[in-house]
Amino acid sequence: MKICRRISGAILVMAISLPVLAGDPVGITPDLMSVTVMHNGAATEIVRNQDNANTVIPAFAKTSRKCPPFCIQPSSLAPGVETIGEQEIIAYAKQMSDGDDSIVVVDSRTPNWVAKGTIPSAINVPWTKLNPAKGATPIEIAEILQDVFNVSESEGLFDFTNAKTAVMFCNGMWCGQSPNNIKNLLKVGYPAHKIKWYRGGMQDWEILGLSTAKP
Repeated sequence: MKICRRISGAILVMAISLPVLAGDPVGITPDLMSVTVMHNGAATEIVRNQDNANTVIPAFAKTSRKCPPFCIQPSSLAPGVETIGEQEIIAYAKQMSDGDDSIVVVDSRTPNWVAKGTIPSAINVPWTKLNPAKGATPIEIAEILQDVFNVSESEGLFDFTNAKTAVMFCNGMWCGQSPNNIKNLLKVGYPAHKIKWYRGGMQDWEILGLSTAKP
């Protein structure tokens, strides 16, 4: 009897110690499990969390943030600006990582948020850096337009002929940081059709268990 109890106890300890199996596979689409993109010069895989019991991280578990400023954004931000979802932003990230230099994926959040994790392939242009009301000078804005978005300037006039397709996001449907960046880009003449807005942002990205990267 004592031997049986010891064996049963050992089996119980083993069961508790073993990791829980991930469960059913979790793809991005029925035919796509992962996508590899470049982030900070290194190949980085975008894949969904395979643990069927996984839950969203606390930073995105809150449902009720003070409004204003954290109000629900409209589905359509501005005429000509296309609102996109996860599959589209992953496709843009893949194109950019494969060498298409006509695209830039931009995380518009402040660095403290970006430090929690960003979409692989994204670069950070905090919303304050394009906002004159937050102290951004015309020279600083012009430098960002040239260095990040490939906008040229001549005699104080911007030329958007070769401007990149700017894929913008922030924390999600309650976040005003990417809308702020987008509106400031539009104010200086950036072509609306060259701006894509991932409205769901990191909130939806995290809810779907998609992998993140550090800046």
